[in-house]
Amino acid sequence: MGSKRIYFKPKAFIIFNGLVLLACFQFIALTAQYFSHHTSLHRALDKVERRVSLDSAFLDVGNNTLNTPVNQFAIYRYLGKLNGTLKDENYPVLVRGIQDIVTSNEDFTGYPLSFTANFVNAEQVIKVEMRSKAVTSTFAFSWTALFASLLVTPFFAVSSKTKRKRATLEEVIPPSPKLVINLKDKTISNGIDDKAITLQNKPLCFYTALVKYCIEHPDQPLQPHKDVPTELLALANKSFGRLIELGHTKRKRPDFNANLDKTLSEIRAALDDVFSAYVDEKETYYPPRAQGEGSRSKQHSYALPSIKDDDIEIIGN
Repeated sequence: MGSKRIYFKPKAFIIFNGLVLLACFQFIALTAQYFSHHTSLHRALDKVERRVSLDSAFLDVGNNTLNTPVNQFAIYRYLGKLNGTLKDENYPVLVRGIQDIVTSNEDFTGYPLSFTANFVNAEQVIKVEMRSKAVTSTFAFSWTALFASLLVTPFFAVSSKTKRKRATLEEVIPPSPKLVINLKDKTISNGIDDKAITLQNKPLCFYTALVKYCIEHPDQPLQPHKDVPTELLALANKSFGRLIELGHTKRKRPDFNANLDKTLSEIRAALDDVFSAYVDEKETYYPPRAQGEGSRSKQHSYALPSIKDDDIEIIGN
C-alpha cells in the first residue's frame, strides 16, 4: 500500500504563495472597484444633470431673451440643498456652480475632477459645473481578498513531489539483491524473492564463516591447496555451535579442512540457484572457481574480496 503521509512545502514557499495569492485577489478587487467607481460616477452625473434640468424650470437662472439676470441668492441656496442631498446619499459628485455662480460653502479638495454640462431649457442655455472624486479615493484594502487567500493557500502548501519522486525511483531503480543467511532455517536467499535454498550443516557453517572472514580480511587470499586459516576454522566452528544451540544437530563437529572442494561446490550450486536472476550481483558472494591446472591453480583463491558488511544479513547469528 502507498504511504498516506502528507508532505508540506517549505514554510518560506508557503508564505510566498500566500502573498502572491493575496496580491492577485487584491488586484482583482481593485479592478472591480475601479469599474464600479466609473459606473457609479457616470450614473451620478446623469442623475445630477437630470435633476438640475427638471429644477431649472422653477429656478431663477435668468433669461437671455428677456434680458433678466441670474438670481444669485436662489442659486446659492439651491446649490446648498442639492449638495447636501448628494452627500447624504453618498454620491461621488458635487455641483460647484450653475450659470457661473459658484458656491463658496463647499470644500472641493476631495473632488479634483471637473465636469461641465450644458443643456437648453426655455430658450436658455444652462451651464452646470460638477466636481467628482478621484478613482483612487475608492481604492481600499479588500478583506474578502485576504480571507480568500487564507482559504486557498493551504491547497498550495501540500506537496506530492516527495511521493512522486519516491514512486518514480522505485519504478526506475530495481531493488538490489542481498545475501541472507538464515541459521534458524538453514537457508540462504537473496532478500528479494521467496526463493530460499537449504544447505547442509557443513557448507552452511563454512560459508557463514567464509563471508565473515572475507569482510574482516578483504585482501587475504584463500588458496584451496593450503589449510583453512585458523581464524576461519574458528568462525566455522562457532557457526556449527550455533546450529547445535538452535536444535538443528547433535552430530560431532565436522572437519572443515576435509573435502574443501566438495564444500565449495555445494555452496556454489546453492548460490547459482538463489541468484539465478541476478548474475552480476552473484559475483560478490560467489567463491571463484579455479581457472587452470598446475601452477595456475596454485595461485587460485576462493576468497570473496569485494564483499562488505552491508551486502549480507545473518539471521540467528
